[in-house]
Amino acid sequence: MVDTPRETWITGVGIVSSLGEGPDAHWQALEAGKVHIETTAHAPYIVHPLAPTNFDLQIPKKGDQRQMEPWQRIGTYAAGLALDGAGAKGNAELLGRMDMIVAAGGGERDLAADSAILTGLRKVAAQEPFLNERLMNDLRPTLFLAQLSNLLAGNISIVHGVTGSSRTFMGEEGAGVDAVRIGFARIQSGQSEIALVGGAQNSERKEMLLLYEFARHNLTGEFRSVWGRGEHPGFALGSMGAFLVLESSDHARARGAKPLAKLAAVANARSNRKPGEVTATLGALWDKIAPTGAGAIISGATGVEPATAEERAFLASHPELAVRATGTHIGHGVEPQFAMNVALAAIAVQHGRLFATHDATGFEHAAEGALTKAVVTGVGHWRGEGLALVEKID
Repeated sequence: MVDTPRETWITGVGIVSSLGEGPDAHWQALEAGKVHIETTAHAPYIVHPLAPTNFDLQIPKKGDQRQMEPWQRIGTYAAGLALDGAGAKGNAELLGRMDMIVAAGGGERDLAADSAILTGLRKVAAQEPFLNERLMNDLRPTLFLAQLSNLLAGNISIVHGVTGSSRTFMGEEGAGVDAVRIGFARIQSGQSEIALVGGAQNSERKEMLLLYEFARHNLTGEFRSVWGRGEHPGFALGSMGAFLVLESSDHARARGAKPLAKLAAVANARSNRKPGEVTATLGALWDKIAPTGAGAIISGATGVEPATAEERAFLASHPELAVRATGTHIGHGVEPQFAMNVALAAIAVQHGRLFATHDATGFEHAAEGALTKAVVTGVGHWRGEGLALVEKID
């Protein structure tokens, strides 16, 4: 443990989404205001599907690919991109002591079995005994092993050789915030020198669309920006993988790694979501990260109400900062959303400016001056709030 908190640098970024892969592709697409959505395959729901991706480039063994579910392939691919960006790929000594913190949801389900069970439920009077019997008899035992959330971390270890300590967090958006927060805290305290942090989401999972539809969270009808969905709220799930290599500044200097940006602060909360509580919680978190001199906010707003309206009310109290809601362009990734937005903030401060706005509501305004600091927000659709401060390194 160290007495004085150490600087935490972002030395690698691995991102893939509906806009493409890597920092350059995302920067150019966001500058151009591109949006790639699928409106027919999962109608009436709108999703942001993954851009065409050659998984062979980061997962060369077909056998490894076959035993992964899509979300695991997306995450393992993004992790490889982050390791490449950090100059760590293939360095067995470095990878052997690299920590890993993953935010993950549950594995993908046997849709044929689930569909048959749901159909049968409508035809029986004693639904609970029917459900228990069918779940026990119809689902393969191996399916439950395939659903383990820590399989993403396991696959990253197998494919890329990251074999330091490993942690997997579950809990939707809050898990994504915590993954970044814990990685940051471990480096600050001296418990870790370098860590791989992030997560992945496959937006084209029918059972997840069904699950979110139970709460009426899915976006349907006309596609609008996140800020323009007030009367017709919802999120459009987005396929994405986002991993960061976080590293102490001394460790990065010693191995000659070039940083993209500094992760200066991360704070999280879990409010009860009473009216007005999201706005108040963000205000308290803002005081914790003390973003003096920040020039922009990269928002993870979902489009789900009332959380989005309350976040907007908080952001409106800082009119001097230009806001960009990335969910309009890449969709909502749930677990990896916070890591993705930290990555996009790092890319922006590295460029020294914010990407252009294409928001028709007028809430997002043009940024003025050089960008040296950006705040990242993460407000879960149901629970979980977080903020991060990303700074340019001189």
